Amino acid sequence: MTVSSHAPGKVRLYEVGPRDGLQNEKKIVPTEVKVALIDRLAAAGLKKIEATSFVSAKWVPQMSDNAQVMAAISRMAGVDYPVLTPNLKGFEAALRAGATEAAIFGAASESFSQKNINCSIKESLDRFADVMVRAAEENIAVRGYVSCVVACPYEGRIDPQKVADVAAEMIRMGCYEISLGDTIGVGTPKDIRDMLDSVMAQVPVERLALHCHDTYGQALANILAGLEMGISVIDSSVAGLGGCPYAANEFGAASGNAATEDVLYMLDGLGIETGVDLDKIIEAAWYISDFMGRAPASKVAAARKNNNRGSN
Repeated sequence: MTVSSHAPGKVRLYEVGPRDGLQNEKKIVPTEVKVALIDRLAAAGLKKIEATSFVSAKWVPQMSDNAQVMAAISRMAGVDYPVLTPNLKGFEAALRAGATEAAIFGAASESFSQKNINCSIKESLDRFADVMVRAAEENIAVRGYVSCVVACPYEGRIDPQKVADVAAEMIRMGCYEISLGDTIGVGTPKDIRDMLDSVMAQVPVERLALHCHDTYGQALANILAGLEMGISVIDSSVAGLGGCPYAANEFGAASGNAATEDVLYMLDGLGIETGVDLDKIIEAAWYISDFMGRAPASKVAAARKNNNRGSN
């Protein structure tokens, strides 16, 4: 392996496609398609698949079938199906639906926090505290997200210290892991390294994950920068599904998450173990993309599809 000696020998891929990837799609995806996608991802070897979110159907209609999805997935042994629960009401609904792991979603930007979840950073942490108390009572593991770790569509560049402070507070509250999101995909490897330097001063690297959007084509480079600093959990989205609806300004509209198949191809090439089958991930990428009526937003899925068809 030619990457830094700090790079892990094994990486856990945390799949966000069924939730983060689909939540902003205007075309409503039927429950049975979501379930089939999740089951395909589990069969490919992914051990963490974010299945849905328990948010208001008024604000996120794509996720209005959250309970139905949770009831229908196969729940393979050894696979976790975390769900997003932005507040106590959502967490209680998730419990009733049989969720065994949850995630909370904060931000390092005050403006983004207001636009995304209608409250300040402090208010969001207060809401999360109630969730964490109930989660502890029910022995439910909770993951924390911090968005806008490099830049915000409203405030511009974000001070890495703000990211570190929010991440550290979520750890103190009881989150087992913090996912650091370049939500609008403007970061470069230097930005990621600078941000991680600050966060790692307060949070152990083994409790951090990286969540990169690919707006400027930097996602894989940014993930590699994280790996070289010891990050061993990478968020990714099958077919590159996803995007940020709040990022259409001078930065441009944020495109999807790093595609699972692109990340996996890179990790395989680096000799980093994942336990995930690339061919099955590509099949899942084409399954959901065919339903959406477009090609996957990933180089690997397109290349393998073309190779399978032959070339002129």
